[in-house]
Amino acid sequence: MPKIERRTFIKRAAAGGIALLGPNAARAQSTTETTWPNRPVRFIVPLAPGGGLDFVARVVGESVSRAIGQQIVIENRTGAGGTIGIETAIKSPPDGYSVLVTNDNVASAPHILKLGIDYLKELVPVIQLARQPLALAAHPSLAVSSVAELIETAKRQSGLGCATSGAGSNQHVLLEWFAQMADIKLDHVPYRGAGQAINDLIAGHVRVAFLGPTALIPHYKSGNLRLLAQSSETRSPNLPEVPTLQEAGFKGLVLDTWYAAFVPLGTPPSAIARLNTEMDRALADPATAKSLLQSATEPVGGGAEQLARVARADSEKYERLARELNIKAN
Repeated sequence: MPKIERRTFIKRAAAGGIALLGPNAARAQSTTETTWPNRPVRFIVPLAPGGGLDFVARVVGESVSRAIGQQIVIENRTGAGGTIGIETAIKSPPDGYSVLVTNDNVASAPHILKLGIDYLKELVPVIQLARQPLALAAHPSLAVSSVAELIETAKRQSGLGCATSGAGSNQHVLLEWFAQMADIKLDHVPYRGAGQAINDLIAGHVRVAFLGPTALIPHYKSGNLRLLAQSSETRSPNLPEVPTLQEAGFKGLVLDTWYAAFVPLGTPPSAIARLNTEMDRALADPATAKSLLQSATEPVGGGAEQLARVARADSEKYERLARELNIKAN
C-alpha cells in the first residue's frame, strides 16, 4: 500500500484553531451560517462506486438535495484503505460544503494501519446513516455451499485469496478474526471498494470475499455468487436464508458495519444542525428507507451525540482486535 503523505495533524489542527479566532475567519463563518447552503455540497466517499457506502451516499444525497435546493456532488476519493478520502475531508474548508460520508473505516483504519492518528478527533460527527451486516461470499467454482465446506477447502488449498474493500476496513478485521477462529489461512486481497472486488469475484479471479451485502445481493439472487454467512447477531430480514457466523459455529463472531456523515473541525454549528435535520428526514422517508432495506441496510438516524458514542466505542473495539489478532496492514 502506498505511503500516505500528510502534514503533521497537531500543527494543522492548532493552526486551524488560531485562524478561526481571526476577524476574517469569523466573518466568513458568520456568512456561512446565514447563507448555507447557497451552492452545491460535496459528499466525499472514501471508497469506489458500486458498494454499500456509495449506494447509501447517493440515496441519502438525492433526498437531501431536494430538501436544501442544492446539488449534492458525490466525490469518490479512493485509496490507502479509505484513508485518502478521510484525509481529504479533514483538510477541506470547514464551511459546510464538504461532508465525509464514510463507513467505520474512520474508527478501524487508524489501528489496523498503525497510522498514529485519531480521525475521530479530527472530524465532527453529524449523523449515523445506516448499518448492515457483512457477508461471506464465494464463487461457485469453489464448490462450497457452507462455512464448514469453505474451511475444509481452505485447509486443503493453500493461498486461497479473500477480497475486502480495503486494508484497515472492518471487512479486513472480520477476515482475520474468522481465519483465527477457524484455524485457517486466507490471503487478504484488498481493493479500493466493493465494486472492484465484486467484479473480480464474479470473474473468479478471487473466489472468496468478506463484503457488505448491498452489491452482492443481485449477483447472489442471480446465482453468480453464493452467500455462506452474515456477520450480524441475527439474520437480516432481507437475507433470512443466510446463516450467521454464530450459527455456523463461531460464537461471539459478530461485526456489523455502519455508515455515517462527518464534517471538518470548525464547520459552523448551524450547517451541522441543518445537515443532521435533512439527513434524518431522508432516512425517515418511506421511499428512502425501502431502498436501503432492500439492500439489507437498516436506516438509523438520530443525533450527532449518538454517532459520537458509537464511533468511539468501535474505535476502542478495533484497537483491541488489532492488538489481539496481530493484524498486519499488508
